[in-house]
Amino acid sequence: MADKKIIYRDAINQAYKEEMRRDPNVVIWGEDIQTRVMPGPTFGLFQEFGGERVRNTPLAEIAIVEMTVGAAMAGLRPVGEVMFSTLALIPGDGLFLKVGGWRQRHGSIDPLPIVIRAPQMPGAGVDHSTCIEGFCMHSPGLKVVLPSTPYDAKGLMKSAIRDDDPVVFIDHMGLYTTEGMVPEEEYLVPIGKADVKRQGKDVTIVAWSLMLHTCLAAAEALSKEGISAEVVDPRTLVPLDEETILNSVKKTGRLVVVHEAQVRGGPAGDIIARVADKGFKYLKAPVKRLGALNVPPPRENKAMWMACLPQAANVVAAVKSIM
Repeated sequence: MADKKIIYRDAINQAYKEEMRRDPNVVIWGEDIQTRVMPGPTFGLFQEFGGERVRNTPLAEIAIVEMTVGAAMAGLRPVGEVMFSTLALIPGDGLFLKVGGWRQRHGSIDPLPIVIRAPQMPGAGVDHSTCIEGFCMHSPGLKVVLPSTPYDAKGLMKSAIRDDDPVVFIDHMGLYTTEGMVPEEEYLVPIGKADVKRQGKDVTIVAWSLMLHTCLAAAEALSKEGISAEVVDPRTLVPLDEETILNSVKKTGRLVVVHEAQVRGGPAGDIIARVADKGFKYLKAPVKRLGALNVPPPRENKAMWMACLPQAANVVAAVKSIM
């Protein structure tokens, strides 16, 4: 069967529908998902699967997360949606302290198949746009997924739902209408496997989610100046595909890591530390990291929000500084 061009949000929607048709134990709940009329990842689920499997919840993220634990222990495969990724910080005790460590704390060998979908919203202030992947990475037992394309969004969501461990799935609303080719036949994208989105030989750029597209634009600009950039998309930060990143750095000898999260305490530091530990001998130049400014994300001001984030020109400048 041929590939079909679809948009990012529809890719997640397809993943939901396919997995719910395949497995009657897959359930989903969140705020307004029964009544939402605007097209989105949960559009049409209630109409097809009914209120026993698709449920509205109160504005209570703590309840959403804790319900997934009970449902998973009872044999279901729940997907709990918080409306914005920052709101996943509200159930911090349940998500960051308990869910990932549930088996260890209780000596259990039973699976705990939970997906918490936490959409990242661009330009909506500190209460809606703060990046949470660094928090999630710091919680043992949680898998952390951040797809950048429709293909990866669908394949990773299907893998997350089938996984027997808790997964935090952070998609990006700024990518919802971006297009990409997706196979019409079933496929999975493995959790823990990076993807080289662009081949190159002079410098490795590691980026994910919205920043992947910024870095692909930067790589195109660099190519016009004779610099060949390889762009690596980890796709999942936990587990992290160290091998693909190290192999790329071995080939290029240079590394730039770019993310939307603030630089201070961001995931780039962890990736760079791993490269320094296992691949220092490959490096020809200092490593660079780019991220958002260490300020609260601006609210309802696109120009200010964009000014706080790395742009293609910033990535180009960082690469040139180490060539």
